[in-house]
Amino acid sequence: MTLHTSRRRFLGGLAAVAAGGVFAPSLLTACGNDAVGGRRLRVATWPIYIDVEPEGEATLDLFEKATGIPVDWNEDINDNLEYFAKIQPTLSAGKTIRADIITPTYWLVPRLADLGWLEPLPIDAIPNAKNLLPGLQRPTWDPEGRWSLPWQTGTTGIAYNRKATGGKEIRSMDDLFHPDLAGKVGFLTEMRDTLGLLMLADGKNPETASVADAERAIERLRKAKSDGQIRKFTGNDYQDELTKGSFAACVAWSGDIAQLALENPDLAYVVPDEGGMKWADAMVIPKGTTDLDAVAKFMDFVYDPTNAARITASVQYISPVQGVREALRAAGGDGAALADSTALFPDAATEKRLYTFRSLSEDEESRLSEAFSKLTGS
Repeated sequence: MTLHTSRRRFLGGLAAVAAGGVFAPSLLTACGNDAVGGRRLRVATWPIYIDVEPEGEATLDLFEKATGIPVDWNEDINDNLEYFAKIQPTLSAGKTIRADIITPTYWLVPRLADLGWLEPLPIDAIPNAKNLLPGLQRPTWDPEGRWSLPWQTGTTGIAYNRKATGGKEIRSMDDLFHPDLAGKVGFLTEMRDTLGLLMLADGKNPETASVADAERAIERLRKAKSDGQIRKFTGNDYQDELTKGSFAACVAWSGDIAQLALENPDLAYVVPDEGGMKWADAMVIPKGTTDLDAVAKFMDFVYDPTNAARITASVQYISPVQGVREALRAAGGDGAALADSTALFPDAATEKRLYTFRSLSEDEESRLSEAFSKLTGS
């Protein structure tokens, strides 16, 4: 079954569920289809991070129908620090960037807030924020819930191309250092993902590990790079290398591979035997954004369980919204199957194998970032 057929069949079922009132979107009820002349909402985010079909029934189409506000959806983020460097000159000069919502990874949120580069959430205008999963309310990176709402959460593990590995399964981070894969391995330029997995392989917990533990992981990477084991370090563009087989295996994000595998069954994703990383990407509002009403309408719309479920069915990351599992079950067919996925709804056993990189002090961040960037060339 192709990617397009699978998604269309599910999304059709979800539309029927919404029409039947199982999870009637509150925003549709509240604002109808009032035209809003001249307004556009601009979102800067990661690749393949929202549903885009069926045409006219995808989330952005439905949002425009409901509010009269079209959305410019821009896949501008390939790597957190790369994007930070892109927006830094503008925001540090007190000017506005061409985005009303951006979706950096959780650890960048407090840094942006401390720099004064974010607008507070118009939380009173986002009633569906009550649907946020309890475990993501008042998160460590935004304990007052002032600056951010999670867009998606997910895991970081290993992806591999069975054709490129000669049919060999990859189960452990140590497998990436096997001579058979020399010159065909990729690691992410996202420091916390790459180093976190390597520290787990070394028996260290990234939630409590020392800077010295992380530096040992950097040294292991340095040697592997020198030996020719590593083909390259990438951001989200690792997908192209993996799909064409230039990467036999690489560090990867769960939802990306779930999507790509629908069209290329040679691709697989695993949480390494020694454990994987978990993370959240957050919706934040860059300083100077003026149409907070449009921002609030969008955030409220995607926090409705039916709309969140439509997005989940497409991107196949872990939704931060309560009620998504029930909406998937109600849709039937492919949606009901997704509702049973431990990749989308981790059970207790899976959760025990997932870790979050600990908070770093300014000095620790500087020390590790400098060493890691020198290694990766990012």
